[in-house]
Amino acid sequence: MRRTLSWVPRREFLRVLAEVPDPGDRARAFATMSRINTLHMISRAGSGHLGSSFSAADLVAWLLLAELREPFTAAGDVYFSSKGHDAPGLYASLIGLGLLGEDLLHRLRRLDGLPGHPDVNTPGMPFNTGSLGMGISKAKGLILADRLSGRRRRVYVLTGDGELQEGQNWEALAGAARQAMGELTVIVDHNKIQSDTWVRDVSDLGDLAAKFTAAGWAALRCDGHDVAAIAATLAERRTAFAGQPAVIVADTVKGGGCATFAATSMAPGEWRYRHHSGAPTPQDHDQAQGELLTTLAAVLEPYDLEPVALESATVDLPAKPGGPRLPEIYGRLLTERAANDERVVALDADLILDTGLIPFRDAHPGRFVECGIAEQDMVSMAGGLAAGGMVPFAHSFSCFLHARPNEQIYNNATEGRRVVYVGSLAGLLPAAPGHSHQAVRDVGALSGVPGLVILEPAHAAELAEAVDYCLTAPDSVYLRLASVPVPAEVAALPAAPLVTGRGQVVRPGDGSVVALGAGPVVLAHLLRAAERLAGEGVSVTVANLPWHNRLDSAWLAELVAEAGHLFVVEHQYARGGQADLIARTLLDLDPWARPTLRGLALTGIPRCGADDEVLTAHGLHADNLAAAIGAALPPRLETADGHRL
Repeated sequence: MRRTLSWVPRREFLRVLAEVPDPGDRARAFATMSRINTLHMISRAGSGHLGSSFSAADLVAWLLLAELREPFTAAGDVYFSSKGHDAPGLYASLIGLGLLGEDLLHRLRRLDGLPGHPDVNTPGMPFNTGSLGMGISKAKGLILADRLSGRRRRVYVLTGDGELQEGQNWEALAGAARQAMGELTVIVDHNKIQSDTWVRDVSDLGDLAAKFTAAGWAALRCDGHDVAAIAATLAERRTAFAGQPAVIVADTVKGGGCATFAATSMAPGEWRYRHHSGAPTPQDHDQAQGELLTTLAAVLEPYDLEPVALESATVDLPAKPGGPRLPEIYGRLLTERAANDERVVALDADLILDTGLIPFRDAHPGRFVECGIAEQDMVSMAGGLAAGGMVPFAHSFSCFLHARPNEQIYNNATEGRRVVYVGSLAGLLPAAPGHSHQAVRDVGALSGVPGLVILEPAHAAELAEAVDYCLTAPDSVYLRLASVPVPAEVAALPAAPLVTGRGQVVRPGDGSVVALGAGPVVLAHLLRAAERLAGEGVSVTVANLPWHNRLDSAWLAELVAEAGHLFVVEHQYARGGQADLIARTLLDLDPWARPTLRGLALTGIPRCGADDEVLTAHGLHADNLAAAIGAALPPRLETADGHRL
């Protein structure tokens, strides 16, 4: 879809900052212009976290303009966002000040642009964040390094109140107080909403100030949208509590700054905040921009300044891919199965929408447990449910589900507790959120856990088989679900019985070249690569192997009986994955019957950007696969009449 989008150019930021004499009005104008550009960036990218960026905008404006000493220099004060969801707003502010290139305003979530969550390769980002709960600890380490190096600078960390459900935050507090870290100020963007809904309805944090005070911190509170209150509170922090770490609980509104996105505009009884992630509709965009321009004009009116002149361009917005998504299908399947099995309990880590669990919650409210942003607690709770005779299904994004509670998953396994772990957002795609949310380590991290099967279905029919398998399998299961729409050629694949360790040929060939993988993304690009190679006279057999750590050696021997070349494609790191599993199994075959094996998988930190450009960058797009397979085959001969041998 083509649309004309507008933004505030940097020269207008600099003009307003130079011509508005009052510090408070400068910050108000700056925050409003940053919101306008945040709106542009997210709309152009097609995704991003608008609500968090808007709620933090006034805090960020005052910090950057008036509080930080020599920011973004080696000796200057340090500011960073621990939650990371507000990255677009921070980027917009840094671009307005000239600390990031102005062209990046149009490259949010694009390859070599601005990543979806903060990354240290972006100027002004001292840490990778978006993996929640780490910021206070990182700040403590930085302060210790400063003390050892003889530096004296202040460190400011922004957290989300949903983020404070992560236990590491609370582990960090006592040590900071014991070491009298007066350099450290934590600001809570207390907008009272987390990913899906109100914090109070998920895991109420209670009296935040009292909790910090109990750990030895100074605690202050202010209106996070009132610039004068922000300034006064920071001044009080510096003077009255200079010798101890301090928290400022800044009461904000998610989406604050314009009514269109403000949580205060939610209808009575509406449980879900709609603007946590994703791009606004064209109607919401235009309405919000109008509101922001009105606010900006009101701030500038007393100074008789020229109105801010926007720049605009007509651009192609990213198309939203259609088609079924496995988590949505999964949620309906589990809801149906639970109606006939009262042992089934679903646990969620604040991702009820993304994990497809809304139908389950509505149909079986007594067996739905919202655990909040606390995966370790959720997984151990699942172990207790299993010990009590239930069949628990624990849900989160794959990137968090396999890593944060890894020890708890292993502990459940050593107890022989049967738990189903369901990880959405699995694999390299979607690539726009960045590497904190790309689950590419999960297979390797979990493949060796005893009594745990890793299963990745590719389409709806296979997913139905997989859910039934989870209900009856003797072992625990990690069900790995890609969240991108299932491509048409994969969705059309026929159903086949799910047999442990065995796959299915989904595109027959002459058997000389075999390529296999798991999941909708890999299979789609393998099928497309095989189609391209067929046009060059190369026949490729494509197989779907949904098992990541179970393999039937007889099935593999049959698959490669006539093969000279076997390619294994994975949209995650190779170590501990299917290629390793297949290589070990091939060692037991007749040496004369072994094909050459080549694994094509992710190497290095996953890139952020549009899906196709990231697949290409990692060599996993259909075009790359066709080229890699073709290049690995021996040269083909041609007869005089052009016939290939």
